[in-house]
Amino acid sequence: MIVRIMGEGQVRLADSHLTELDGLDDELQAEMENGDGPGFRRTLAALLAKVRELGVPLPDDSLEPSELILPAEDATLEDVRELLSDDGLIPGGT
Repeated sequence: MIVRIMGEGQVRLADSHLTELDGLDDELQAEMENGDGPGFRRTLAALLAKVRELGVPLPDDSLEPSELILPAEDATLEDVRELLSDDGLIPGGT
Protein backbone atom coordinates (compact mmCIF):
# COMPACT_ATOMS: atom_id res chain seq x y z
CA MET A 1 0.00 0.00 0.00
CA ILE A 2 1.27 3.49 -0.85
CA VAL A 3 0.77 5.98 1.98
CA ARG A 4 1.20 9.73 1.63
CA ILE A 5 1.88 11.88 4.67
CA MET A 6 0.79 15.35 3.64
CA GLY A 7 3.74 17.68 3.25
CA GLU A 8 6.32 14.87 3.53
CA GLY A 9 6.05 12.37 0.71
CA GLN A 10 5.12 8.74 0.25
CA VAL A 11 6.07 5.41 1.78
CA ARG A 12 5.32 1.83 0.78
CA LEU A 13 3.67 0.07 3.70
CA ALA A 14 2.91 -3.65 3.86
CA ASP A 15 -0.79 -4.34 4.35
CA SER A 16 0.17 -6.53 7.30
CA HIS A 17 1.12 -3.36 9.23
CA LEU A 18 -2.39 -1.91 9.02
CA THR A 19 -3.52 -4.00 11.99
CA GLU A 20 -0.68 -2.55 14.06
CA LEU A 21 -1.70 0.99 13.10
CA ASP A 22 -5.39 0.38 13.75
CA GLY A 23 -5.05 0.75 17.54
CA LEU A 24 -3.49 4.20 17.19
CA ASP A 25 -6.17 5.13 14.65
CA ASP A 26 -8.93 4.09 17.09
CA GLU A 27 -7.26 6.08 19.88
CA LEU A 28 -6.95 9.14 17.64
CA GLN A 29 -10.61 8.93 16.64
CA ALA A 30 -11.72 8.71 20.30
CA GLU A 31 -9.59 11.71 21.23
CA MET A 32 -11.09 13.71 18.38
CA GLU A 33 -14.63 12.81 19.46
CA ASN A 34 -13.81 13.85 23.03
CA GLY A 35 -12.07 17.08 21.97
CA ASP A 36 -8.84 15.96 23.67
CA GLY A 37 -6.39 18.30 21.90
CA PRO A 38 -3.21 17.22 23.72
CA GLY A 39 -4.09 13.53 23.35
CA PHE A 40 -4.92 14.03 19.67
CA ARG A 41 -1.58 15.75 19.06
CA ARG A 42 0.35 12.99 20.89
CA THR A 43 -1.45 10.14 19.12
CA LEU A 44 -1.21 11.72 15.67
CA ALA A 45 2.56 12.10 16.17
CA ALA A 46 2.79 8.46 17.30
CA LEU A 47 0.75 7.23 14.31
CA LEU A 48 2.90 9.14 11.81
CA ALA A 49 6.11 8.00 13.53
CA LYS A 50 4.96 4.38 13.26
CA VAL A 51 4.16 4.80 9.54
CA ARG A 52 7.62 6.31 8.98
CA GLU A 53 9.22 3.48 10.95
CA LEU A 54 7.39 0.65 9.18
CA GLY A 55 7.23 2.18 5.71
CA VAL A 56 9.86 2.30 2.98
CA PRO A 57 10.22 5.83 1.59
CA LEU A 58 9.55 6.28 -2.11
CA PRO A 59 11.71 8.63 -4.18
CA ASP A 60 10.45 12.21 -4.32
CA ASP A 61 9.93 11.94 -8.07
CA SER A 62 7.78 8.79 -7.74
CA LEU A 63 4.35 9.07 -9.36
CA GLU A 64 2.67 6.22 -7.48
CA PRO A 65 -0.99 6.90 -6.63
CA SER A 66 -1.54 7.08 -2.86
CA GLU A 67 -3.98 4.55 -1.47
CA LEU A 68 -4.01 6.23 1.94
CA ILE A 69 -3.46 9.89 2.77
CA LEU A 70 -2.53 10.88 6.30
CA PRO A 71 -2.48 14.42 7.68
CA ALA A 72 0.70 16.34 8.42
CA GLU A 73 1.92 16.22 12.00
CA ASP A 74 0.87 19.84 12.55
CA ALA A 75 -2.69 19.24 11.27
CA THR A 76 -5.54 20.60 13.37
CA LEU A 77 -8.49 18.60 14.69
CA GLU A 78 -10.61 20.18 11.94
CA ASP A 79 -8.09 19.21 9.23
CA VAL A 80 -8.14 15.60 10.37
CA ARG A 81 -11.93 15.48 10.66
CA GLU A 82 -12.08 16.24 6.92
CA LEU A 83 -9.92 13.17 6.18
CA LEU A 84 -11.83 10.75 8.40
CA SER A 85 -14.03 8.01 7.05
CA ASP A 86 -16.30 5.80 9.12
CA ASP A 87 -13.22 3.61 9.72
CA GLY A 88 -11.02 6.49 10.88
CA LEU A 89 -7.85 7.35 8.96
CA ILE A 90 -6.82 3.72 8.45
CA PRO A 91 -9.24 1.67 6.28
CA GLY A 92 -10.70 -1.50 7.69
CA GLY A 93 -10.40 -0.36 11.28
CA THR A 94 -12.71 -1.26 14.09
